[in-house]
Amino acid sequence: MGKTLLGITASPRKLGNCELFIKDIFKRLGDGWELRMARLPELDIKPCKACYQCLFDQMKCPQADDFLPVLGALADADAYVVAAPVYLLSANSSLKMFMDRGLQFYAFVDRLWGKPGVAVAVAGIDGMEGSGKRDVESFVKLTLGDLRGAAVVYGALPGESLLPAANAEIAQKLAHALLDPEMRLKAEGPVCPICGGDTFRFLPDGRVRCMLCSGSGAWQVENQALAFHIEPGEHPFFLSKAEVNRHAEWLRGMKERFLERRQELKAVVKPYLGMGTFIETQKEKP
Repeated sequence: MGKTLLGITASPRKLGNCELFIKDIFKRLGDGWELRMARLPELDIKPCKACYQCLFDQMKCPQADDFLPVLGALADADAYVVAAPVYLLSANSSLKMFMDRGLQFYAFVDRLWGKPGVAVAVAGIDGMEGSGKRDVESFVKLTLGDLRGAAVVYGALPGESLLPAANAEIAQKLAHALLDPEMRLKAEGPVCPICGGDTFRFLPDGRVRCMLCSGSGAWQVENQALAFHIEPGEHPFFLSKAEVNRHAEWLRGMKERFLERRQELKAVVKPYLGMGTFIETQKEKP
């Protein structure tokens, strides 16, 4: 029986650079693979309602939309590729819309954990990827996959991302990484020793925080190179399967903590009731 690669594109363009790059990776996997695709901007994926129902009982989001079918396809796939275009220095919002429903991932831990995944950010201008690479890396990490590699490619016009020979080499390397964990891509330059991320926030007093795993620690120059000494934070989302399940239990405990402090919190909220005027929807009301 063949294997399935799920391609998740956050671009609204049909046969745009994101879709083409996913398909270019797919064709390099060789025989025995089937490609399934999900174009997030075309799907009905509603915002998270912060109701926490997906953490309890049947652990299922009550919203009737396209989120669970995509998540189910991801759970069924043998490997996946996510590609997102960079809009205003970050990934297209459809990627974040999907990720905001991520508490539902805890119901699929056993089916998602360690699934091979690679990520691509497509920017139209060289050097203008902003947080795009970290955004697509976060998608694979937070969907509990094994991030085998991530890359930024440049291309504004549809098909432009496939023209440079360097991009063809990237597609080949990402395909190899999906097939063999020993072929995973490593970021160039200084990386987080915990998760391998290469995006950081520099804090006061010589501190630094990894923007992929949220671990923090100190930075210093060693042997004329920047080095990071980072430890995991209190809530590591994806560093081990045990930590994933521990965080899920911590989230479930929020219900009891809220009930214990409900009166105190109500007193804080009450003075703000009725303050301000909200813009109303322009949709026709039944």
